[in-house]
Amino acid sequence: MSQRWDRRGFIAGALTGAVASRVMAVTRSAGNGNGAADINLEEATITSLRSMIERGEATSERLVNGYLARIESIDRSGPRINSVIELNPDALAIARTLDEERRQGRIRGPLHGMPILIKDNIDTADRMRTTAGSLALAESIASRDAFIVARLRAAGAVILGKTNLSEWANFRSSKSTSGWSGRGGQTRNPYALDRNPCGSSSGSGAATAASLCAAAVGTETDGSIVCPSNANSLVGIKPTLGLVSRSGIIPIAHSQDTAGPMARTVADAAILLGALTGADPRDPRTAAGEKYSRSDYTGFLKPDALRGARIGVARNYFGFSDPVDRLINEALDTMKRLGATIIDPVNDPTKGRYDDSEFEVLLYEFKADLNAYLKTLSPDVPVKTIDDIITFNENNRDREMPWFGQDTMIKAAARGPLSEPRYRRALARNLRLSQSLGIDAMVRAHRLDAVVAPTGGTPWVTDLVNGDHFSGGFSTAAAVAGYPHITVPAGYLHGLPVGISFFGNAWSEGRLISLAFAYEEATRHRRAPTYRRTVTGAEG
Repeated sequence: MSQRWDRRGFIAGALTGAVASRVMAVTRSAGNGNGAADINLEEATITSLRSMIERGEATSERLVNGYLARIESIDRSGPRINSVIELNPDALAIARTLDEERRQGRIRGPLHGMPILIKDNIDTADRMRTTAGSLALAESIASRDAFIVARLRAAGAVILGKTNLSEWANFRSSKSTSGWSGRGGQTRNPYALDRNPCGSSSGSGAATAASLCAAAVGTETDGSIVCPSNANSLVGIKPTLGLVSRSGIIPIAHSQDTAGPMARTVADAAILLGALTGADPRDPRTAAGEKYSRSDYTGFLKPDALRGARIGVARNYFGFSDPVDRLINEALDTMKRLGATIIDPVNDPTKGRYDDSEFEVLLYEFKADLNAYLKTLSPDVPVKTIDDIITFNENNRDREMPWFGQDTMIKAAARGPLSEPRYRRALARNLRLSQSLGIDAMVRAHRLDAVVAPTGGTPWVTDLVNGDHFSGGFSTAAAVAGYPHITVPAGYLHGLPVGISFFGNAWSEGRLISLAFAYEEATRHRRAPTYRRTVTGAEG
């Protein structure tokens, strides 16, 4: 979760001239001595990687070797962005198997042989652990793949490893630091190493921005896909609740949790989304999404989609930063030039009216859902309940709580069962305000194809002592409603990324992908990070 209640951070070390030279060299070449030195993986897309393989210029094995070299040179040395918490020891063997399938004429789809990173709260029944960044689960190996992991494997993806995250998806403390976990330490933002990557899918964001994978999977309860995508100049898709299964994912709250793609282009995010969708018997909510889900969203990649589109401007999400407002207003001018009708303003009528009740619902559901998840783990795992985790943290304060505590987790543990009227009233209020009286009302009243808003401000300086410094932006309405939300790079301020959000009513992923793609094609804002130590000038 991208916590709105408070945040914190980390001061990055210097990037020396020699190290900087090494980083820039590795961004030009995989250079690992295993036949991948001629493959330029920086900013490579799934489509371009697939073309390389089809032309015989690469194999899945060479791609895996190349990304492993980049992880060693960028993530674990050099600037040390610290985004990958664990590598899959079987990745090369899986890649070789997929290469052999290709030679035999069996190609599973566009993800065949593509190295993908996933967040470390997603179960994999292999030799990797699933921990949510907590030392309490440091040796927990799932007995069964999460449904979305099974879908990725079936699509031919290589699960390259797992990414660091804000511990317990940023639902442990109101004073937390995004991108920090007891198991993984602090992830850095590759656009400026002293800046925060945002959370909780911080590692997925930083790793994808640094081209350490073809694309990545994050999870969101409120902002945890779109905020790190904003902070790392990525495309992030938070799907409609029920489009993507939640089974096998360490939870916060079943009424808002979802996984989703994080990628460097809209096309890559659309490809990855298609691989994640599907009805899962272990997640009844996906039955509702079955008639809306697609295995291929690339048909929505239409460069002229903004022509004739009606775009509402949620102006009451602006105003937290004049420079951000200017960038988003430039984006609106671009959409107008591309033929869109801009309705401005189309304010969210219920903005801010359910912030407290959202938190109340999350506290109740975190306790219930986490306890249920812990019951599925091996008997060897030392924690069985949320109370056990709280005790573990207290007994390991030096490793788990050197910077911030666990007040949010303690509040959740004190909540009662989901049958309590307090919870049921809060949930009903949230859905009414965010759906029928909120996003649905905005879309219906103005016959909109989508609503836009700033996704967030520029990444803040990481500060482990005082916590996060979230300035403003959009995520909560779509998160609480369970409605889709896509963020796309909108430009840079002092070299730091800013994104623009497209959101709409339930099951409108296809339309949002079309609009986001048309905007991306017209602007091409995204550029690769340079791993600066800090912001030093007025770079655009």
